[in-house]
Amino acid sequence: MTRPNLNDLSTFVAVADAASFTGAAAKLGLSTSAVSHTVRKLEAELGVRLLNRTTRSVTLTAAGERLMSGFAPMLNQLDEHLAALADLREKPAGNLRITSDEYAVETVLMPALAEVARDYPDIHVEIVVDYGLIDIVAERFDAGIRLGGIIAKDMIAMPISPEMQSIVVAAPSYMAGRPVPSVPADLMQHRCINLRLPTHGNIYAWEFERNGRAMEVNVNGPLVFNSLTPIYSAALRGLGYAYMPALLVSADLAAGRLIRVLEEWTPPYEGYHIYYPSRRQMMPAFRVLLDTLRRNRIAHC
Repeated sequence: MTRPNLNDLSTFVAVADAASFTGAAAKLGLSTSAVSHTVRKLEAELGVRLLNRTTRSVTLTAAGERLMSGFAPMLNQLDEHLAALADLREKPAGNLRITSDEYAVETVLMPALAEVARDYPDIHVEIVVDYGLIDIVAERFDAGIRLGGIIAKDMIAMPISPEMQSIVVAAPSYMAGRPVPSVPADLMQHRCINLRLPTHGNIYAWEFERNGRAMEVNVNGPLVFNSLTPIYSAALRGLGYAYMPALLVSADLAAGRLIRVLEEWTPPYEGYHIYYPSRRQMMPAFRVLLDTLRRNRIAHC
């Protein structure tokens, strides 16, 4: 059997990862027809069908699963070794893929990325916003950013932010003439602005704790968003109570645009960490990002 072309194998992995010819084409910067042709050529060379194709989905055949499980880790190792050659360059270079939730991107990751982009123009970073604790190895991410308390124990984790706090706020225009909640259950009598987690599709239950007693409240309201930005805007417009990161609304609290309630029920919790698998050889580009995040955290503690 003729040894398949490495680029053809990489194209197959991209299609399998995306479960889509169109998605793989966008990632690779090729046309969909070119990607489809490459995979058909690879299947012809190997003499087996690798993908099941329908008008709605692309799935792996048994042969495709075997090739994917064997070749994808090898491709990851190859990418790491090639990236490590950047040590021989004047400045580190390479591609990084990071998964993070939306708020961490804005408050923790973006300041670091601004420094990296300025000082290391050959480092390219792709950010995927995701709220779930995904398998970064299987999904071929270099690292993930999540709150410290939910990271798998087999990962290396480094703190990159101070402690966090989520608080309940509303605009004075909403609170006027309405009773102020004294316990979390009182929120059930109010209009609240909900968050639907983009990854899981569930409505997020507001979390509270007092004197070691933890509880969750499934609040009600006419508005549901899948992002913090419109929730913040809706709260400022007086459309109900919102459960927001304290740092995001600190200026509004100081200016009186928002008012905090249930203060004793929302203690601080562990901040954001960057986590990644143990590897014998760390990519220079990734080391640059880690050092920048570490330095920024020290500067803000």
